[in-house]
Amino acid sequence: MSKIAVYPGSFDPITLGHLDIIGRAALLVNELHVVVVHNPNKQPRFSSAERVELVRASLAEHGIHNNAKVVVDTLDSGLLVNYCRMVGASMLIKGFRSNVDLDYELPMAQVNRDLAGVETIFIPANPEHGHVSSSLVKQVADLEGSVTKYVSHAVARALATSAANRKK
Repeated sequence: MSKIAVYPGSFDPITLGHLDIIGRAALLVNELHVVVVHNPNKQPRFSSAERVELVRASLAEHGIHNNAKVVVDTLDSGLLVNYCRMVGASMLIKGFRSNVDLDYELPMAQVNRDLAGVETIFIPANPEHGHVSSSLVKQVADLEGSVTKYVSHAVARALATSAANRKK
């Protein structure tokens, strides 16, 4: 039986912590869908299409593109469990940095199981990346700090361009 999982996120932008979770999750399943989702509670810096391209570029930069079982997609509306049904996924992958993340994710995991029988697999962040969030990375980039320790080169370039455009 094929194990298909979905790793959703706004990925605005994707960080090295996200890439670590993707790489580790890909070892557990036959197929992993990295899905750029719309979060109505956030105003994204990058469009869905830009985020998909940054995810793909980051995966390639870190050698994850060689793994044919990683698929990058978007979900701009609707329930995530409906996407899971569409691709035949029985699992969601969620990374967590602290108990705050778990407190936020656990109720959603329970609802996703109730709605569609989709189980959530929680993967703890590598301590090297556990303090990094997309919001923090954007803030550092906007203030002209170096983000190269936190994101791929492709994302660092995109953030620098975005920060420069925001100053105009």
